[in-house]
Amino acid sequence: MRYELMLPHQIRHAITENWPVVLPLGVLEYHGEHMGVGMDTLVVIKVLERLEDELKLMILPPFYYGAASYAVEPPEGNGSIQVGPTALTPFAADLFTSLLRVGFRNIHFFIHHQSENFAVGMPTDLSFKAAARQVIFAWLEKARGEGWWGKGEMADYYAQQATGDDPFNWIKGHPMLTAEMIKQYPFDHAGIGETSLMLALCPEVVEMDKLSDERWYTRSARQATAELGWRGVGLMEAHLRAALGRPA
Repeated sequence: MRYELMLPHQIRHAITENWPVVLPLGVLEYHGEHMGVGMDTLVVIKVLERLEDELKLMILPPFYYGAASYAVEPPEGNGSIQVGPTALTPFAADLFTSLLRVGFRNIHFFIHHQSENFAVGMPTDLSFKAAARQVIFAWLEKARGEGWWGKGEMADYYAQQATGDDPFNWIKGHPMLTAEMIKQYPFDHAGIGETSLMLALCPEVVEMDKLSDERWYTRSARQATAELGWRGVGLMEAHLRAALGRPA
């Protein structure tokens, strides 16, 4: 369900059943002359929408204003919007704190932008990961008091982790394409992989007649097809089912 359309009784029901509440996280960034600047966020939104009913997801309004960077092209006339970590981390902390106060304990964010480096981290996902950890530590200290981890009732802490009953799992971040998936599907910037995904999921943001060979990173887009894109979508859907605790 779209969170902004939910009524309070529906939210309370979702909390009781511990439904996943999911944030589509991304950027607005130049993706060549042939593709929309929202590609990185749109792929997250569109895949989540396909699984919305199946997985009983609550989908938060998407956040487009991550750290796009100007590494690909300068923003002038090209559309990239850069919001840095000094703004992102406090925003994410306030958002996660609010979600915990509502009652959610199954919070996730998914990101595609720069996620080939997700294990190491890039500015947007690192900001949200750091905020999640800070918020959970602060929440636990407020709820349980200082020294909460060292108290006798926490003697089975590691056993709790093994069974999945771990407060540090209340908020999780995920890439749309894992390292293993990237071995099976091309990860690129505005090339064959990303263009194919948009041809499948959101063809209205692709104009192949605008494609130029001037930029090296878009040349492979000439081989893009919706068929290839749907193969990538299938991989993503399987990954999301597993990440959200509902494997096929």
